[in-house]
Amino acid sequence: MIKYIAKSAFVAALLFCAPLYSAAILPIEHHNSEELNYAVIKTGADNYEKYLPLLKDKKVGIVTNQTGILSNKTHVVDFLLEKKIAVQTIFAPEHGFRGTADAGEHIVDGKDPKTGLPIISLYGDNKKPKPAQLSGIDVMIFDLQDVGARFYTYISSLHYVMEACAENNVPLIVFDRPNPNGSIVDGPLLEKEFTSFVGMHPIPLLHGMTIGEYAQMVNGEKWLKDGAQCKLTVIPCVDYNRTMPYSLLVKPSPNLPNDQSINLYASLCLFEGTNVSMGRGTEKQFQIYGSPYLSKTNFSFTPKPNFGAKDPLYNGKECFGEDLTAYPKLKQLELKWLIKAYQNTSDKTKFFNAFFTKLAGTKKLQQQIESGVPEAQIRKTWQKDLEAFKKMRTKYLIYK
Repeated sequence: MIKYIAKSAFVAALLFCAPLYSAAILPIEHHNSEELNYAVIKTGADNYEKYLPLLKDKKVGIVTNQTGILSNKTHVVDFLLEKKIAVQTIFAPEHGFRGTADAGEHIVDGKDPKTGLPIISLYGDNKKPKPAQLSGIDVMIFDLQDVGARFYTYISSLHYVMEACAENNVPLIVFDRPNPNGSIVDGPLLEKEFTSFVGMHPIPLLHGMTIGEYAQMVNGEKWLKDGAQCKLTVIPCVDYNRTMPYSLLVKPSPNLPNDQSINLYASLCLFEGTNVSMGRGTEKQFQIYGSPYLSKTNFSFTPKPNFGAKDPLYNGKECFGEDLTAYPKLKQLELKWLIKAYQNTSDKTKFFNAFFTKLAGTKKLQQQIESGVPEAQIRKTWQKDLEAFKKMRTKYLIYK
């Protein structure tokens, strides 16, 4: 999840939105029926034979949102309550429990109107559960849908939840879910000095792991504060491998409305660190890009406020760029659109903003683009780090 510049100030940006329970769930748009593998794959949440015995007679906390559903679209919180599991507290990441808040919008604590359960925000100043908020909880569950990009902040929320659980001796159970970009490992590695909530660990921009595998790596590499490790259990997916195409059951965000946007997300999200829009305020979010400062083309769009983008970048202004809605499925991180936009912008000194370095995780990428280094050559500079990362992560992988 990300931030973008609006009205000369950083405004946190990105992801997740969709009303929660089955009657209100917003279905994702599917471009290809071959990708409906959720009918074949059993997610960790659906693999309840493995976790219900671990929750019996326990007081439970859960980190989840609208993506925490079973294959029949029953929300995991409802399912646990139906099974007489003593859920005590819901912890909500960016965009809130129901996923209806704008990207970067302040999320406040509250109460779920359906269940009456208290909701504690894990976005803003309270990214890490406090000891008092974990008091009386015997076990914590983490069930969020990741999309495989380093700057998607749910893996940052995972880090802080793991850290809090380790410090307060609360076991953590992660309900695993497929990574829709699980076959791609690509991009520059994060350099330590650029650590932030949109990049907390030395991993490539696309990590190719499920959130359960990622949790095992965070624990195993001792990336938590002071090298702490939490008592971790991963409830695995069944009949899944990372090369399988996979569509999500619901939109992970109002700005990720379909399979195409999820596939293009990591490549286009780098525009968050520039003066280019990725289509927020349209119906083609993360499938188009453009700016009033790019050369005029046959394609243009005009952002307007909508669900998930109350004040989009270039609100009411015509943006020229490119439509990628029919672009073939990506198998790597693509830089060509970023490079093309930089080359065609009218004022290159205003193209990049300070947030770009946080997203890229390195200063080198901006320097390479500004110096005119070809994409193929840029990609070669990542290879040594990518091979080392792939070797390191091997011991944490659950799936082929």
